Amino acid sequence: MPGTYGTLVGLLLYLPLALLSLPVYLLLTLGVIVAGIPICRYGAEQLGRHDHPGIVWDEIAGFLVAMIAVPLSLSSVLVGLVLFRLFDILKPWPICWLDRQIPGGTGMMLDDILAGAVTCGCLHGLLYAGWLT
Repeated sequence: MPGTYGTLVGLLLYLPLALLSLPVYLLLTLGVIVAGIPICRYGAEQLGRHDHPGIVWDEIAGFLVAMIAVPLSLSSVLVGLVLFRLFDILKPWPICWLDRQIPGGTGMMLDDILAGAVTCGCLHGLLYAGWLT
């Protein structure tokens, strides 16, 4: 459940960012990602466990990646939330590989960033197909 809460925080951050230009959105998302590597590493060290459920910065970053260049609408946000949580929880290959193989804050961030990228691709495919507005 903490990952879902982290994703909801990501949603709250996404809403105002979605109103910005794409280059500014990308720059701020990159800042969240870069800051997340030492934040997640420090959290794991303090909590004594890699990818502790209480560390949700990676979900925030992953959701921001999921919504890159996705038009702001109720349907896109809801579908984005559901898809991102599914990919983050189920961790299909290669997300699961990143989660197991890359240690520290980088590994913690990368699996959620990849889950966000896969979600983003799905959302853009749905938008292109006209199945999402």
